[in-house]
Amino acid sequence: MPFSIAHLDDAAQRLQQGRAQPPLPIGDLPAHLQPQEIDDAMAIQDALHRRLIEAGHGHPVGTKIGCTTSVMQEFLGMPHPCAGGIFDSTVRFQDGSFDFDSFLHVGVECEIAVQLGSAICASDAPHTRDSVSHAVSALFAAIEIVDDRYVDFGRRIPDSRTWVADDFFGAGIVLGEAVNAWQQLDLAGLEGVMRINGAEVGRGFGRDIIHGHPLEALVWLANETSRRGRELPAGWIVMLGSVVQTKWVARGDTVEVDITGLGNARARFQTSR
Repeated sequence: MPFSIAHLDDAAQRLQQGRAQPPLPIGDLPAHLQPQEIDDAMAIQDALHRRLIEAGHGHPVGTKIGCTTSVMQEFLGMPHPCAGGIFDSTVRFQDGSFDFDSFLHVGVECEIAVQLGSAICASDAPHTRDSVSHAVSALFAAIEIVDDRYVDFGRRIPDSRTWVADDFFGAGIVLGEAVNAWQQLDLAGLEGVMRINGAEVGRGFGRDIIHGHPLEALVWLANETSRRGRELPAGWIVMLGSVVQTKWVARGDTVEVDITGLGNARARFQTSR
């Protein structure tokens, strides 16, 4: 049975506490508010976005795709991709500074990102790698900022649908310099390296993303969004998934990613105190 509007808002209100200032850990949702299907989770996510907009958190400008690589699927115990929102207030460019105290348990991921130059419409589904590539105007080396907003993230049975409702740990991004002439790049062969305070903590390749190619993540998102009767608008930013397992950071850390052919991005975790 679909969630009632009251239940959607109640679930969203409980999830919103993870992005309050200061943030509060999200406990288990009551049984009657727990999403049982992905569509339930996405409906709660929509309600959460409305609440975040009303609270002054900004506006959605993109989508992060989670669990597009085997390393992340194994890490999180989720066998398929999922999507969460990106808010403009959390976007930084090239060298991003974040307040460490605004997170509960902050982590970073090494990603390839795209920006759409034209919309990907539901009416054009089913989408393919060739069709979505025509909509991509730029690629970026990128860092995703994630936040473990949960009381017991390490539980043996993950509450993955609630994670989806809560934007799948999404907390911000840093985009490197836009690469507009990307069409000649071997996207499957791009190598990403992540360093924290100068020490390498992981590396991976574009081919690690689903079906061996980064744009296959965009294909998945385009078809899933079309299934819900929606489009991905021009200007939309899409994070295609991490090629390195999530790494948790400490106060004062500096994180850098370098991706061959795309350049680099940096995130600094400072304190407001």
